[in-house]
Amino acid sequence: MPLRPPNPYDELAQLAGPEPPYDEPDEPPLIPSIPADPIAAPSAGPSAGPGDNRPSVPPGHRRAGRRGSRRGSTKRRARRRTRQRWTPSPLRLLRRVVKLLLFVTAGAALLFLADRCAAMYAEKKAQQQLQHTLRLTAEPQVDIKGFPFLTQVAAKRLDRVDVTVPHVAADRVTLARVRASARDIRLTGSLPTAIRGAVIGDLSGEVLLAFADMDRELGASQVRFRDLGGDSIGALGRLNVAGQELVVRAQAHLRRDGGHAITTEIDGMSLDLPHVATYRPGGQGPDDRRSLVLHREAAERIAKDAARVKALFSVPAIVERLGVPEEAVEAALGSEERLREVAGTPRFLDGLTRLNLVDVLVDHPWLLEKLGIDPGLLTALTRLQPPELADRFSFSFRMPPEAERLRLRALSVGADGIRAELSATGLAVGK
Repeated sequence: MPLRPPNPYDELAQLAGPEPPYDEPDEPPLIPSIPADPIAAPSAGPSAGPGDNRPSVPPGHRRAGRRGSRRGSTKRRARRRTRQRWTPSPLRLLRRVVKLLLFVTAGAALLFLADRCAAMYAEKKAQQQLQHTLRLTAEPQVDIKGFPFLTQVAAKRLDRVDVTVPHVAADRVTLARVRASARDIRLTGSLPTAIRGAVIGDLSGEVLLAFADMDRELGASQVRFRDLGGDSIGALGRLNVAGQELVVRAQAHLRRDGGHAITTEIDGMSLDLPHVATYRPGGQGPDDRRSLVLHREAAERIAKDAARVKALFSVPAIVERLGVPEEAVEAALGSEERLREVAGTPRFLDGLTRLNLVDVLVDHPWLLEKLGIDPGLLTALTRLQPPELADRFSFSFRMPPEAERLRLRALSVGADGIRAELSATGLAVGK
């Protein structure tokens, strides 16, 4: 049987001395005795005497209290390190908030730019389509309201779209501006590129016929239009007749024609020979007769000229219309002083300014030269017919056939021109 090699620990045990005997301590009493004088009782400590009944602590024994205290401090240090690791400083927290805000702002800005670019593209395409459909000379302006635009397109329903069309030709005149606001617009077709058209739920707007455009387009007689209040406008211009420049005045009353057109009715026309007389061509009514009456200053000049007064008194029809008695006429023809008295009365001047010279002067054309009026002018004036004069002032406009579903509503006249309200419901645009 082989020998086992020697164990070095056995050799060390033989070299060490014998262990001191260990005496088992006596069992402590269940109820310790209380000393008579607690203050004088010896304190427990390592130098307790032989009578101490407390069990002795073996050498090298570590007390549980100190070990527990050391373990507790270690845990507290670990928790403190964890708290410091996960609790950022205020400056670090501020940097994180700033970075988050910058990220959110940049993302919102990109989304906003993408939405606006899509809206601008749609507005441009709509402008081109309107210009082609309505055959406009100028490109209209389309403004799509509401944000965001892309969500409206995805739902195939736009909240509001404003359209402004400048310079729309309408018969003899040009509409300065047509402005419309469309609401509740439903797109037809499939997204994103196959949208065929739209159905407008409600449309309202206005048409402006500017006086400046009317002055330019109806300016063959140098006419200027202005507001007279209500549905009436006034026209003031110049017209050359028989070498004389006359001032032309007229009134135009606006009328709607079937909800698609506006026409005018001309009345109150007059042609003034400055500082001499006013000619009115008359009209269709029985009371609208032609007339030629002298201005006040022309009547005063005639009253101061004895030769002209005698020429008037030599025509019985004029004397009768002036209401001068025959005795006064005979006395005036026989005496210069009496002639000045009769001609200088306010009654005579008022009679001259109310005297219609048309019928009288047709039979006595020589009297025109006496009164300082060119006979050729009266002849040319009597040849002017009311329809011909009215055509110089009349105008009308009709909505183009492409916009026949639009209706013209109330009319009004302002300082800048004529306005008419537009309206439509369920208007289909496109295919």
